[in-house]
Amino acid sequence: MRFRHRSGEVVHLAYCSNVHPAEDVDGVIDQLERFAVPVREALGWPRLGIGLWLAADAAAALAQDAGGRDRLRAALDAGGLEVVTLNGFPYGGFHDPVVKRAVYRPDWADPRRVAYTRDLAVVLAALLPDDVSDGSISTLPLGWRDWWDAEHTAAAAGAFADLARHLADLRERTGKRIRVALEPEPGCTVETVGQAVAALEATRADSAHIGVCLDCCHLAVQFEDPASALAVLDGADVAIVKSQVSSGLRVPDPAAALADGTLAAFDEPRFLHQTRARTDGGVAAVDDLPDAADRLPTDREWRVHFHVPVHAEGYDTTQDVLLATLDGLVGGDTPRTRHLEVETYTWTVLPPDRRPAGDEGLVEGLARELSWTADRLTDLGLQPLA
Repeated sequence: MRFRHRSGEVVHLAYCSNVHPAEDVDGVIDQLERFAVPVREALGWPRLGIGLWLAADAAAALAQDAGGRDRLRAALDAGGLEVVTLNGFPYGGFHDPVVKRAVYRPDWADPRRVAYTRDLAVVLAALLPDDVSDGSISTLPLGWRDWWDAEHTAAAAGAFADLARHLADLRERTGKRIRVALEPEPGCTVETVGQAVAALEATRADSAHIGVCLDCCHLAVQFEDPASALAVLDGADVAIVKSQVSSGLRVPDPAAALADGTLAAFDEPRFLHQTRARTDGGVAAVDDLPDAADRLPTDREWRVHFHVPVHAEGYDTTQDVLLATLDGLVGGDTPRTRHLEVETYTWTVLPPDRRPAGDEGLVEGLARELSWTADRLTDLGLQPLA
């Protein structure tokens, strides 16, 4: 859906399709018909934005096949759907039984990552609506910290230079500007916005083509204050290319949550759930929820990288950080970003009593998230567009 900001600029709202497992072109088109169109119909919206996730094989196939891109564009148009942003973080296998750290490979020192992102840019330029000139692609923040070093940073600098040349050429050929956004995430080489600024400087990233994706859940898990984080980005003149509207799990009383089994319900085997605790000296960290009980203080609030529905009620979430971030992003005189993507990829691994029942349940849940977000944008003074 589109919104008119008080500045006159158009802000796009989408939901991220990485909640669906399809990894080939036919599967992607099927999931649009199976989920995205029913979500749009449930909302009663004439147009629904999709933050499309394309696995590497699908992206490569589409980048090499103009007819395939036309077929995907036709399916979007027929369903009242539009794409202005892609999620280029997971390379593939995002719905394997166990994903964990595999989602951070290939990283930005691996030539496969830049090849994948180049393919995504070609596809996105073809999918952008005729009246939209700017597209965005979110990507991993260099790589996982344990295997990153100066040699990797140098390789990433070369990859970003290659990517910038590709994006400049693509813009000249198509008239479409595609920008790539590093997404700070707990446990990665880049966890915070300050580290994102440093990484962009270290890799000599072209600011015209490469900026930041601000994920509201990740921001909250790292105990970053939204206003301060935005000020850091403003001060460094780093573009917020897109933002992911997301909420994480807040655990005010870890000792009680461990004792009554509340946390055990979120300990699922597919995804990594980085957990953080505020301490007097800063933030204590573990890489996954099962490690938290033995290594984090249980008398301090924990925050868990487990994306929960943004409208969720009935358990503690970081929704307050999400609301403050939205206010900072689009509540002012000009929007700091124009691409907002609701990203709750964990619907199917939520605790059983909160998990959607079948396709209809997932459609209902996604529609509720988008409706809630649209209402919050309206509260901030944005006007829905037909």
